[in-house]
This record gives sequence, C-alpha cells and structure tokens, in this order.
Amino acid sequence: MALNTDSQGLSKGEARWPLVTLLTRPFAAIGRAAIRWISNLGASAVFLFLAILNIVRPKQGPKIIQQIYFIGAKSSMIIMLVGLSTGMVMGLQFYRALVKVGAEGAMGTLVALSLVREMGPMLTAIMIAARAGSAITAEIGIQRISEQIDALETMRIDPLRYLISPRIAASIISFPLLTALFDLIGMIGGYISGVLLLGANSGTYLHRVQVSMEMEDVTEGFIKAIVFAVIVSTVCCYQGYFVHMRTDSHGAKAVGLSTTSAVVLSCVLIMVADYVLTSLLI
Repeated sequence: MALNTDSQGLSKGEARWPLVTLLTRPFAAIGRAAIRWISNLGASAVFLFLAILNIVRPKQGPKIIQQIYFIGAKSSMIIMLVGLSTGMVMGLQFYRALVKVGAEGAMGTLVALSLVREMGPMLTAIMIAARAGSAITAEIGIQRISEQIDALETMRIDPLRYLISPRIAASIISFPLLTALFDLIGMIGGYISGVLLLGANSGTYLHRVQVSMEMEDVTEGFIKAIVFAVIVSTVCCYQGYFVHMRTDSHGAKAVGLSTTSAVVLSCVLIMVADYVLTSLLI
C-alpha cells in the first residue's frame, strides 16, 4: 500500500517527526552511497573473475598480441619521456639535498630505490591509465551504446571473452615491461642531471645503483605493476561495458563521463593500492 502523504509529499512519519527526519537524512545518504559502492565493488570482482576465466580460451593469442601493441608498444614513448623527466628531477633534487650533509655519493641509491620500488610502477600505471585506459573505456562504451555488444550476444559470441579478456591479459603483460623501461630511463635521467649537469662522481653513482638494489626490490616493483594492471584494466573495461547503466546521462555524454570516471578512479585506486602494497611488502 502507498504511504499517506501530505500536500508537501512527506509521509505521516516524516511530518510527525521533522527533526528526526532532518537528523537522519545525512546518514541515510551515506548508507545509500556505501551500499552502491559495495555493490559496484562486488560486480567488478565478478566481472574480473569471469574475464580471467576466458583468457585461457582458444584463439585468444592474436587478440592479446594486438592489445599488447596498443597498450604496451604505443605507450612506450610517453613512458620514456615521463621516466626521463622524473629521473632528471629526482637527480637534481636529491643532489641538492644530499650535498648539504656531505652525502652526495648516496644519490644513486636514492634514485634507484625510489624508481624501482615506488615511482616507476605508480607513474607508469597512471600514464597508461591516462593514455590507453581512457581509449579502452571510450571504445567499449561506444560499442555498447551503438549496440555492437548486443550484436555479439545475438551471434552467441561472449563479449567478455572477445572484448575484455584480451585487454586484461595484455595489461598484465605490458605493465611490468613498461615499468622496467621507466626505471631504466629514469636512472639514465638521474645520471644526466646529477653527474653530467651537476658534477657528481660518475663511478660512485653507477656503483651505488648497482649495489643498492636487491632482487626483492625489483620483485616488489613488478608485484605492484601487476596489481596496478589488474586495477586499471578492470576499472576501464567495467566503466565502458556498463556505460548504458548510468542514470545521470545517456549516449555520447555517458561515454565521456564514464571515460573521465575510469581515469580518475584508476588513479585514486592506484595510489591507495600503492600505499597498501608498500605497507605489506616493506
């Protein structure tokens, strides 16, 4: 039965207890937001699980290689540029800070460990999310609103296997490789700014880079890269795949908003996951 309401659209309970309603309304809004967030989190986990199951299906190799080229190879130039500039800035700042305490010889250690353990995986993931992740969301979103995904289902082709699984597999492969490229170029950038421009000792820098890194440092960086790959690929594919379920907009506007949401959410989750992984692996 419908609730009896007054002329202002309030139920009898709300009209009788206006102060209670006013005080509880913010908590109700928080509860609805929390339920919606948990629901999306569960749907994303199921989405990822089904996509991973389809990675090992036959005839996935060519699609995965195609996505590796798009996500990995086409992102290499921007990764090298950002890695070089990051390394040069780190070399400059570390040298200026360390020379005040007479410890400029430790610059190579700081540059190498900062890149391999933290800056390399995180900045690589953010750059790929901005370049490839946004394109993935827009492409899948356009296929959804133009009913191409519905056509795949009509032809009994699993859209998750055809569209999502190759992108997730390619991300898991590409992120660690691009992270290693970022680390290498970043160390070269630190050498250029610290040694060639500021005059630090070349042998000391290279020796510190070599002896300061251990295999567990490299492993930690690759673990982060794989986790970030799963986060970025899942968020971007999920936002594009379910773009038709947005209630705030439709059509091309929904694709644009989903693309923006995918990039922003990916970057936020990358930074949160980086802190959590650092706490667990330290």
